[in-house]
Amino acid sequence: MAKKLVIKVTAGADAPERCSQAFTVAAVAAAGGVEVSLWLTGESAWFALPGRAAEFSLPHAAPLPDLIEGIQAAGRITLCTQCAARRGIKEEDVIDGVRIAGAQVFVTEILPDDVRALVY
Repeated sequence: MAKKLVIKVTAGADAPERCSQAFTVAAVAAAGGVEVSLWLTGESAWFALPGRAAEFSLPHAAPLPDLIEGIQAAGRITLCTQCAARRGIKEEDVIDGVRIAGAQVFVTEILPDDVRALVY
């Protein structure tokens, strides 16, 4: 049975440890063969933009661009529709491979019994 992990990260540079933890868990799970869906909401929405992840720094943490690359290699990154709109972020603004989707898609992803969702 395939495993799936849905992670919703609400923290960005405003809470760097929580933010980094979410990306790290997602990247490690993806590297381990778990189907990962990472949702960028709240302040983490900014990391959907080119160059923003490279500006993030946390001592003793893996670089965010590397984690994003690992997640995208085996999973999906989604930017919350409302969070994008509140920040003026449009589909053409985001890094390659990031989709913009809303609550209906999130609910669809977490409904199956074999899915576990984490919020950071």
